Amino acid sequence: MNQLSVRGRRVRVLATLIVGMLLLAGTLWGTDDDFPFGPFRMYSTAPDPNGNARDTRVEGVDVEGRTVAITEGNSGLRRAEIEGQQQAYVDDPARLGRVITAYEEHSPGAAPLRTVRIVTRWHGIKHARPTGESWDETVVEWTRP
Repeated sequence: MNQLSVRGRRVRVLATLIVGMLLLAGTLWGTDDDFPFGPFRMYSTAPDPNGNARDTRVEGVDVEGRTVAITEGNSGLRRAEIEGQQQAYVDDPARLGRVITAYEEHSPGAAPLRTVRIVTRWHGIKHARPTGESWDETVVEWTRP
């Protein structure tokens, strides 16, 4: 049976103490960006049992007036990318022009888009159960000049 040398045990104890201190510091002062040494808030918090649930989508209106769902398949853009930068789109709606460009590059046979918008569908929640009520909120919209 092999045993660790005194030096080997000291290295392991030191490594364990360093990782433990990083975990403690991350827990007390860390953010999601510090994961795995910081708390990953998505799993460490619970939603309000009476709060509304958000479902964000991106949609466009083509030159013929039809509403088109903008998906990863027809634009190459993941919904999470849009949600993660949503405030930047609100601050500068012209950025949505890039969504139109991505859609047209990935969907060459489709009618061109005139307008693109980020829409949030809110689902009513009461006592941690859906109420069946929902409503849409247009967060930001941009129309091609």
